[in-house]
Amino acid sequence: MKLETLPLAQAKPTSTRNRWRAPVLVLLAAAIAAGGWAYMQPKGKPAGAQAATAGPDKGPPKIDVYELAGTDVAAIEARELSVRLPLSGSLEPLAQATVKSKVSGVVTDTSVQEGVSVAAGQVIAHLDPADQRARLAQQQAALDEANARLALAAKNKANSDALLKQNYISQSAHDTTDNNVALAQASVDAAKAQVALARIALADTVIHAPLAGVVSKRHLQAGEKAAPDMPVFTIVNLRQLTLQAQVPASDIPRIKVGHEVQFRVDGYRERVFSGKVARISPTTEAGSRSMLVYISVDNADAALRGGMFAKGSITTEKSGVMPLVPLAALRRDNNVDVVYAIEAGKVVARPVKLGLRNEDEGFAEVTAGLAAGASVIVAKVEGVKPGNKVKLAGAAAKG
Repeated sequence: MKLETLPLAQAKPTSTRNRWRAPVLVLLAAAIAAGGWAYMQPKGKPAGAQAATAGPDKGPPKIDVYELAGTDVAAIEARELSVRLPLSGSLEPLAQATVKSKVSGVVTDTSVQEGVSVAAGQVIAHLDPADQRARLAQQQAALDEANARLALAAKNKANSDALLKQNYISQSAHDTTDNNVALAQASVDAAKAQVALARIALADTVIHAPLAGVVSKRHLQAGEKAAPDMPVFTIVNLRQLTLQAQVPASDIPRIKVGHEVQFRVDGYRERVFSGKVARISPTTEAGSRSMLVYISVDNADAALRGGMFAKGSITTEKSGVMPLVPLAALRRDNNVDVVYAIEAGKVVARPVKLGLRNEDEGFAEVTAGLAAGASVIVAKVEGVKPGNKVKLAGAAAKG
């Protein structure tokens, strides 16, 4: 029996194939893993972002120059600063008169109407003078009678004087004639007074304007009968008005005679009127804790009318022309008022001394530490500190 064995040359190809297959599988697995990792990374991240945030001990990036908007910076201007107290009230004519009839009579004509300007002494109405003329004639007749009695008494006295010299009458009879003369003279004087009153009454049938102004109301028409003390016209003078404003009693100590007042009225929205405090009421108004303040208003062009409602303010304090800083620009540093000024492109902390403040306008007077024309930061910009470089953004800087 013959035994046969496999040849050695056929075993070598099998060993060679197993040797190169393992490295190929390893490389393929590494390529698949690298592709999956690249696919899982976030898209669109800047190349330098990872480097800037990779290390926790590197910190945020440093800013060399801070850019400020135009609204972040304000220029210091020099002007007056005022503190005002709001008020409101109604306007009343300083001079006005209600013209009344002094005598009775029928109104024959009224030569003026409402809204017409009149001069002082101008005739504005007539009453029928017939009754007053009759009374004047009656009083004149009484005067003539009294004069006749006086003449008779004077003749009797002359005769009595002659008889007394010749001792034909007694002294008592002579004294009686003297007394009759005195009584007749008194009657004449009384009659003269009545005639004067009758003439005044006749003159009063013509009604005159007591002052220059504008007729605001006509109470009687032609044909109506007027009685003594009955209103006929109301005339107001609009050249001087008084603004009556109620002010809380707690604010009265701030108000002085002569303080300036600015106000507006309905119908003149774009116009500001002015006046001055003329007087202050010494007592409070009933039912309120307020006091009346009377403000004198010049009204040369007669634009204002009586009864208009006015709303404005009293200037209680006023500064000179000084630099004014916005209150939003003020900061406190060690109990000192400080502003951040921009000088040569850098932020500089400037201590300032302040004077008058106006919380409503948002400004304060600078008495020292800052000049007009300086630029200060009015916004709380994060990170901006003294020594930082700043610049204004483009067009905002020009604004």
